[in-house]
Amino acid sequence: MDRELSASAKQASRRKRIWQLSIAAALVLAAIFGFRSLLAPGINRSEIRTAVVERGPVVATLSASGVVVPEHEQAITSPIQARIEQVVRSTGEQVQPGDQVLLLDRSFTQLAYDKLKDEQQLNQHKSVQMRLQLEKKLNSLESQLVIKRMNVKSLQAQLEDEQYLLKIGGGTQEQVKQAELKLSIEQQELAQLERDIESERRLLKADVQELGYTLAMNGRSMEELERKMQQAEVRATHPGVVTWVKNEIGSSVNAGEVIARLADLSSFRVQASISDAFADQLHVGGEAIARINGTDLKGSIVAIEPSVKNGTVTFYVALEEKSHKLLRPSLRVDLFVRTASKNSTLRVKNGPYFNSGSPDKVFVLREDELVQVPTKIGLSNIDFVELENGVESGEVIVITDMKDYEHVKKVRLR
Repeated sequence: MDRELSASAKQASRRKRIWQLSIAAALVLAAIFGFRSLLAPGINRSEIRTAVVERGPVVATLSASGVVVPEHEQAITSPIQARIEQVVRSTGEQVQPGDQVLLLDRSFTQLAYDKLKDEQQLNQHKSVQMRLQLEKKLNSLESQLVIKRMNVKSLQAQLEDEQYLLKIGGGTQEQVKQAELKLSIEQQELAQLERDIESERRLLKADVQELGYTLAMNGRSMEELERKMQQAEVRATHPGVVTWVKNEIGSSVNAGEVIARLADLSSFRVQASISDAFADQLHVGGEAIARINGTDLKGSIVAIEPSVKNGTVTFYVALEEKSHKLLRPSLRVDLFVRTASKNSTLRVKNGPYFNSGSPDKVFVLREDELVQVPTKIGLSNIDFVELENGVESGEVIVITDMKDYEHVKKVRLR
């Protein structure tokens, strides 16, 4: 027969069962947490970069590409159509005012000068001939004028005689009329001759004046050609360095074509270009920074080209330290144009996260995990990004690209 267990045995059996259930529950919980830990995403600490949130200034900038160019550069153009005969100074050589850079063949211009000189001499000869011819004609007309005046006086005397004879009865009225008619005709011819002489004098004056203009124009053209032939010995007008020269001996150049460039390498500026999408944010006087090997040189925009080429706008920046030792011609620099600024705000170092991640949240390092918190991105530049809310000064956030984890609230650190 079965015997009833004692009270102490029942109590021991109950405690044993409780312990078994407790152990089983603990195992189940451990399994659940272990499984969850296996499912939760993780990342190695060595794979991330972090930065500390701090308070400080943030200046919003536009990034542009720039190249260092001389502040003052002179373009030398060919004064005449010619061929390059000799290259006297090569690229990189120092020059002083008066130093010859190129020698142009001036034979073509010399031919034009000689032709113009011959034309000038011919016009001068024509001027002498014309004066002599007109003077001869005037002399002839003046002789005729003297004769006409004598004829008029003679006819006046005849008229007076006929009138006297008519008065004493020795003449007729018809004879008086004939004398008056002859006198009137001769007087008309005399007046016409006087007008012709005056017209010839004015014509002589106009022809001489016209020929004088022609001679003066040809003289100026000859002086211009003579000056250009002197300029065929291309010389520097300012001290500097030859930055470029057309060194193809024998090649033809047209008048006005650039054949050399001289630059003053004691001062520089930056020629920059940026997408035309940001053109409305550029303005003369705007602040800019040129970065050369980690050194920042401050400057300001002094000119903006009005035209857009290949989707970019070109502008120029004058530097405060335009003679800095790091400046070299054609040196590529990073240029940052200032658009806005805040003197004291929460900021963090810029990194790949802000170029590829979600702009409205960041990952904050808390113990052994990364926690995603909402925030608002404000001003930014290549160095810093403003965080307007969601974080506090001293917190550590991830600046590595976290695009693969943007939909995860927490990430374990391994």
